[in-house]
Amino acid sequence: MDLPLTPPLQPMLASAVDAIPDDDGLLFEPKWDGFRCVVFRDGDEVVLQSRSGKPLNRYFPEVEEEMRRLLPPRVVVDGELVVAHNDELDFDALGQRIHPAASRVTLLSEETPATFVAFDLLALGDRVLLDEPTTTRRAELLALGSLHVTPATTSPELAREWFTLFEGAGLDGVMGKPADGPYTPGKRTMIKVKHARTADAVVAGLRWHKDTEPGTAVGSLLLGLYDDNGLLHHIGVVGSFKAAERRALAAELAGLITTDDHPWAAPQPGQRIPGEINRWRSAQAEYVPLRPERVLEIHYTQTEGEHPVRLRHNGQFARWRPDREPESCKYDQLDIPARYDVAAVLRGELKAKDA
Repeated sequence: MDLPLTPPLQPMLASAVDAIPDDDGLLFEPKWDGFRCVVFRDGDEVVLQSRSGKPLNRYFPEVEEEMRRLLPPRVVVDGELVVAHNDELDFDALGQRIHPAASRVTLLSEETPATFVAFDLLALGDRVLLDEPTTTRRAELLALGSLHVTPATTSPELAREWFTLFEGAGLDGVMGKPADGPYTPGKRTMIKVKHARTADAVVAGLRWHKDTEPGTAVGSLLLGLYDDNGLLHHIGVVGSFKAAERRALAAELAGLITTDDHPWAAPQPGQRIPGEINRWRSAQAEYVPLRPERVLEIHYTQTEGEHPVRLRHNGQFARWRPDREPESCKYDQLDIPARYDVAAVLRGELKAKDA
């Protein structure tokens, strides 16, 4: 590959902040919820590089072909791989693309094709643009004319509107980068503001940690919320416990393990349960049912799907809530964003679908 920049190249990174700052020196962009990807093209040779430096070509053959068709002959572009379904980003569908079977990848590349959204131009021809200001790099990126390019603004007010509205299309926040600054590989030069919320959920099941003897360490806790008809729906999981916490949870929750009259044992029409059979899973995923008597508080970022909605990403454990009755944990505590669509985000339109 005869380019002035070659893989692996560490992308520029971001540090989390609590709010969008009133800073005239920042260029703001929507934060896409996908896989970071740096694209290198040298003639017919295209490399899709992940954030960790590994190639992604075998998992996204349709994107490789698209980049070969749309990009100039010699170029390096930073961006994000995303999958859209029903007009919003589908991170679960994107994750399913990382599959060892080539036949499965081929099938999913047709059923749930990925899209590359560009947000920075790092090299063009023999020129390295890393030291050019962000605004210059963006102008040259837009001049390529063929890619999906993320919207951008220097207005903190507009960025705050994007933060709220674009969540309805599955985006998870706003990025900010110094408008006059260079591209700094591997350094946290940008800022990111992500949605952060809390909710109280019922613990109704668990899965054992995959690397331990069943019954000795908890891998994840399965969470539920009640709808207005008293039906308990699975909304997601909480995990990422330390080893000692996993063992302590296994002992603490052992007395709640049950096979009798569990609310997910005989699903009702429209009820969401753990590990459901879907287009990617041909058999029900196993879990250990628990009597739904314990409540915990979680931190979460976003929800997705139609009612009943679920967590887009795993929740993070905050604390136990012994003061809450399980039946009081309902959907009305979740912040459901207005529906939006990915195509409108790319156009920078400020209008929700149902507005």
